[in-house]
Amino acid sequence: MSMPVWTIAGYSWLNWLGWTWTVSSIVLTTWIVMQRRAPVSTLAWIMVLNLMPVIGLAVYAYFGPQRVKRQRLKRWHHRAALMSQEDLRTLRQGRAEPPVWAVQHAALIEQSCGLQLASCHEVKLLGSGAATLDALLGEIAAARKHIHLEYYIYEPDITGLAVLQALTAKAKEGVRVRLLVDAIGSPKLGSREGRRHLAHYLAAGGQFAIFHPRRLDRLRPLVNLRTHRKIVVIDGRVGLLGGINITDDENERVRPQDAYRDTHLLLRGGAVRWLQYLFLQDWGYAGGGQIQGEDMLPEDQPGTVPVHVVASGPDSDSEAIHRAMIDAIHMARERIWLATPYFVPTESALMALTNAALRGVSVKLMVPEKSDSRVVTAAARSYFEELQNAGVLVFEYSGRMFHAKTLLVDQSYSMVGSANFDNRSFRLNFEVAAAVFSTTFNQQLAAMFENDLSACKRVPARRRASPPQRLFEAVARLASPLL
Repeated sequence: MSMPVWTIAGYSWLNWLGWTWTVSSIVLTTWIVMQRRAPVSTLAWIMVLNLMPVIGLAVYAYFGPQRVKRQRLKRWHHRAALMSQEDLRTLRQGRAEPPVWAVQHAALIEQSCGLQLASCHEVKLLGSGAATLDALLGEIAAARKHIHLEYYIYEPDITGLAVLQALTAKAKEGVRVRLLVDAIGSPKLGSREGRRHLAHYLAAGGQFAIFHPRRLDRLRPLVNLRTHRKIVVIDGRVGLLGGINITDDENERVRPQDAYRDTHLLLRGGAVRWLQYLFLQDWGYAGGGQIQGEDMLPEDQPGTVPVHVVASGPDSDSEAIHRAMIDAIHMARERIWLATPYFVPTESALMALTNAALRGVSVKLMVPEKSDSRVVTAAARSYFEELQNAGVLVFEYSGRMFHAKTLLVDQSYSMVGSANFDNRSFRLNFEVAAAVFSTTFNQQLAAMFENDLSACKRVPARRRASPPQRLFEAVARLASPLL
């Protein structure tokens, strides 16, 4: 006995399904191609989303580049009303002169993100979560006017509650305290339990905002638009930035065996005002409101260390951090030491590294032996052979998660920030970094890199991997434009 076949207008449901799939694929593919994105990324989106007919259109609309354009317009509207012309003139009065060898590099950064080269009296390298926490708590205790914090991850654990207690105490003293966290990175702080932890802080006058809150009622997942920045600004004079979040995972006093190895910076001087500028943008954009009647940009004497704050995000096509890192790699004549937890390079970044090695520059890459993502680890390893064939030395940090994001070039250029060496940080996340033009700081960062090498294993030129592992790495590499 044959099974009945459902029909609609004389055609079977399989016919209708096939036509729907075909029409959806044509529309979706045309839409993606018309975005004129990078060919590799475009092909990856076409491959992935064509496997999800019908719902692929909705997925791309809310997770793809089209969504970025909508949010970009809103962000630019807020930026236009962020500061008065007098404030902007004050910001631009602090311009510093770059070294002769970095004139064009500084111009590239300024043109790509709008931030000018400034200077600092002090640039302090912080090589652990505990050292960063001590510095942060010390500066919070010394605050007199305002404290601004922006973090991707802020956990209400031992570390997070210690910072929150310090912030609450300053709020009770009348210091203006503003805390901004990312919705995806800090879900606990935005939850009901998190609000309980925030109760005393809010009651003391502290302010709190969430960057891109998850609002299912408005269909706003926005998982591809995160603030991955870690910014602290205190009284407009002291700033911290880098890779370290507020969490026990990065505090070796709480987790002595497996706390992340990470790097952060403390700045004093005029460059901090550009961190302030970025925080005020993000705060207003996240709904924290405009800040009036407070001295956000205090005058300061020029410092001795040129520092260029670099900012990038999906509200701009400039990819400032991406451009700055590639340009710095192109400038290298002696050495390039790159440390990153996630190595999924763009074609241009990979070409820059291999070109440098081929022309005789000492290129060293440090990545974790095991990151917190198996797919990213596999994708990173898929690039090792090509790098090694060009002469790049690859090292895997073992024992704990390696989370530092640093670039050292020759003897006088260094960069420390929140951006990983991957597509997501270069193109989708809101990121911030500091390029430091200083021989002394370069030597300090080099010493830290060399110390980390003692915990690394050099990846052999002929790395052993089973056929299934190599297949997994190859598949992970195919998805690299989306990682």
